[in-house]
Amino acid sequence: MSSSGARGVRREYGRTYVVRPKGRHLATIVWLHGIGDNGNSWSQVLGNLPLDNVKWICPTAPTRPVAAFGGFPCTAWFDVEETSVDGPDDVQGLDASAAHIANLLSSEPSDVRLGIGGFSMGAATALHSAACYAHGRFSNGVAYPITLSAIIGLSGWLPCSRTLRTKIESSQTAFRRAAALPIMLGHGRGDEVVMYRNGERSSEFLRNSGFSYLNFKAYNGLGHHTIPEEMDDVSKWLRARLGLDRSCG
Repeated sequence: MSSSGARGVRREYGRTYVVRPKGRHLATIVWLHGIGDNGNSWSQVLGNLPLDNVKWICPTAPTRPVAAFGGFPCTAWFDVEETSVDGPDDVQGLDASAAHIANLLSSEPSDVRLGIGGFSMGAATALHSAACYAHGRFSNGVAYPITLSAIIGLSGWLPCSRTLRTKIESSQTAFRRAAALPIMLGHGRGDEVVMYRNGERSSEFLRNSGFSYLNFKAYNGLGHHTIPEEMDDVSKWLRARLGLDRSCG
């Protein structure tokens, strides 16, 4: 599957990995890998979580030149120069990936709750999707087509931070959607790739823009990776926010 990215270049997405629910299907979550990775590694991690009612969709980003690596090509959801809330934003690339993710979720059953999660650059893309959902449209003005019930961002940052508040305050509908969307952010204090302060500032930008249903958790000593404690927190948070504990298998 292809989509237009930055500067109008058509980019091919890699393989999508799906983890089917072991019990009754109550939620579908697209999970987005970090830069240079693929969907397979995360599908194995997510498939082992005690969330039998969740279907996981783990796509693989297109291979593209990445400015942060001197133009070296690798799998990436968008182009990036620095993993910071202050860096320049590849809005076209972000929009293209957010549209691809929404398309993956658009054919899910109407009674299933939808979410987006990710790690590092994947977390940044998930947060961009949250902003598009609340605003009701992508940055290019095209309508955002699905309803989101949960956003998870681990070791990531908020792109387009400078324009977020203006977008959310543009309408009462956008403000209501932002306030009602549950978001979980986790970040290691020892992160050497996306510095902890960028995770912290991302949560502050989100809260100040109206995303008040937000939980931010710091992990002492954690670098740019995840640990069982953090994934256990993800499982507990999803069960509570999506009502999975009320299911009967």
